Amino acid sequence: MRKIERALISVTDKTGVAEFAKALHEMGVEIVSTGGTARVIREAGVPVTDVSEVTGFPEMLDGRVKTLHPKIHGGLLFIRDKEEHVRQIQEHGIKPIDLVAVNLYAFEKTVASGADLETAIENIDIGGPTLLRAAAKNFKYVTVIVDPADYERVLSEMRANNGATTLKTRFDLARKVFETTFRYDRAIAEYLAQVSPPEE
Repeated sequence: MRKIERALISVTDKTGVAEFAKALHEMGVEIVSTGGTARVIREAGVPVTDVSEVTGFPEMLDGRVKTLHPKIHGGLLFIRDKEEHVRQIQEHGIKPIDLVAVNLYAFEKTVASGADLETAIENIDIGGPTLLRAAAKNFKYVTVIVDPADYERVLSEMRANNGATTLKTRFDLARKVFETTFRYDRAIAEYLAQVSPPEE
């Protein structure tokens, strides 16, 4: 089992995130984060690196583009046991990301509130599902958390395993990710099926 050394945290639901980040920091984990999440973590006294420092690009387009970058997704998706993958990430200055904690824009809550189409569209998360799916695909090496209720499970395992999680837990959490993104996409598709298309 590999020790978790670097985590990316970017959450809409900030429940428990400051405490989670603090516990990770106390175990020596470097934390990378975005926007509002980084602010909450920083205000809790935990050192955090902004994603923009990692990518070399600012968050842009009203927050539509933050984490969509090879320095993020390369760090998630490379196969740790594949020599050529390791060579490539080193060549391009990409550092591994061992843990991802992300949850999604509240699309269903937004449309339930009676929001118009434009507002609903802006609450379709792009970067979040992409991060989650990348981390979940590479569950052999990456721990992915989509639900704050799983923070303690991960922390407990890390404490018991010198900073690592078990493959079983990583698999269970990956499966939860795909269940979540499936429901999320279905909610979007069902909403779009019942609204009138915009006029030219």
